[in-house]
Amino acid sequence: MGLDELTPFDPHQKIIEYKLQDKSKTPLIHLTLKEFSNETASESVAPGGGSTAAYVGALGASLGTMVANLSSHKRGWDEHWAFFSDWAEKGQRIKDELLRLVDEDTKAFNQILEAFRLPKGTDEEKTIRKQAIQDATKFAIEVPFKTLELAFQSFDLLRIMAQEGNPASASDAGVGALCARAAVHGAFA
Repeated sequence: MGLDELTPFDPHQKIIEYKLQDKSKTPLIHLTLKEFSNETASESVAPGGGSTAAYVGALGASLGTMVANLSSHKRGWDEHWAFFSDWAEKGQRIKDELLRLVDEDTKAFNQILEAFRLPKGTDEEKTIRKQAIQDATKFAIEVPFKTLELAFQSFDLLRIMAQEGNPASASDAGVGALCARAAVHGAFA
């Protein structure tokens, strides 16, 4: 067909349906690390600090969960398997919820933008717009607060893993704690 005569065939560049797809509808958590970083660095206002804080918090919880998983399977630590498995499950729940909040934060920000774009020509439109702004603002406050709470909850996991986990992975728990701290501060900002 001659699709790659001049350059290698890239379907995302050559097939019009792919070119027309709205990438803004792709959940952020489905992007590669590079794509997420590039999207954050772009001139787009979202994702921003809130989504990034949730993602950094998820990475912190992931590191704590990794240490729990490594510790539960450490040779000679069979009697500690249930203890570390329970912590790994807690970390997994925190991580999953923080990942959900990556997109929730961007959604909350977009709702505020949409509310401010509502018409305000008539008294009825002004009332609808004012209520939409209030509802969107409330949602935009709740999401980072939830991020802050979950990232803070991961400190228990990370502390236990630093103290009780596989000593070879203590630095991973430490990096996880730094990520959790950054997430708490980022969500609070």
